[in-house]
Amino acid sequence: MEPFRHFHRVTYADCTVGNHVYYGRYLALLEAARGEWLRSIGKSFDDWHRRDGLIFPVLEVHLAYRSPARYDEVLTIEVRVTAARGVRLNLDYRVLADDGRVILEGQTLHVCTSLEDKPRRLPPELVASFGPMPGGADRSPS
Repeated sequence: MEPFRHFHRVTYADCTVGNHVYYGRYLALLEAARGEWLRSIGKSFDDWHRRDGLIFPVLEVHLAYRSPARYDEVLTIEVRVTAARGVRLNLDYRVLADDGRVILEGQTLHVCTSLEDKPRRLPPELVASFGPMPGGADRSPS
C-alpha cells in the first residue's frame, strides 16, 4: 500500500537561528499530515469528534532525526498505518527532502477513546478505509 503524502514548505517560523527546522516543530508537521491523511480517507478528526464522539489521543511518539531540513525546502511527509487493532492505531512517518534525503522517521501510537476518555474499539468503517495493509501490519479485530 502506498503511503499518504502531505507536502510542507519550510517557513522561517519553523527554523532555528541555525537555519534548520527546530526539532519540536516536527510534531506539528506530523499532526498536519495525520489530519490530512484522515480527511483523505473519508472523515476529519473533527468529524469523528463531533459526529461520533471519538478522539484518537497519542500514547507514544518515537522520532529519529536523520538530516536537517532548512528554510524554503519542500518536505514530503509520508503517513502509513502499521497496526489497527482493538482500540489501538499505530502510524509510521517518513519526512523526505525534495532531493530525496530522509529527514526524519517516526511513529505515533494512538488509542481510540470516547470524549470521556473511555477506550472504544476502532470503528469498522475507519479500519476498512485503510485498505490493504502492508505485510506485517495487524488489523485483526481483537
